[in-house]
Amino acid sequence: MKTRCPCCGTTLSLDALVAHEAARAALACLFRIGGDLGAAICRYLALFRPRERELSMERVARLLEQVAIDITAGAIDRRGQTHLAPPEAWVWAIRQALDARDAGRLKTPLTGHGYLYEVLVSWPGPQPRGTVEPTAAAPVSKTARAIRALEDRAK
Repeated sequence: MKTRCPCCGTTLSLDALVAHEAARAALACLFRIGGDLGAAICRYLALFRPRERELSMERVARLLEQVAIDITAGAIDRRGQTHLAPPEAWVWAIRQALDARDAGRLKTPLTGHGYLYEVLVSWPGPQPRGTVEPTAAAPVSKTARAIRALEDRAK
């Protein structure tokens, strides 16, 4: 089934996307994220595209998988500290990154998620328990962060 991209007008076969392993993985990841954040992540991926060519679906899937782990956990690690990062923080940070690109303050293509994570750390929204600092003797695992984020949401 042929479809037309609402952003660029390119014709694309939906069947081909579903048949391609990396494209299918990328779509599945986006569907799991969903909502405003899923749409924001799609726009964020454009920051990784070189001017002269497109992103490969393998790269798209890899980029999505990298952030999906922390999105699901609801927290990020930055410079030895764990910061809460609910979906609204991600949407806000992506908007900040896109605004920085549009204003010429962000050089693209990006090579990693470092800029986004730096912006996330400065999210002005509520931090239910503030910034959580893991101790050197007992580093906080991603599983523990995910459990903590779920407990915080339940409260």
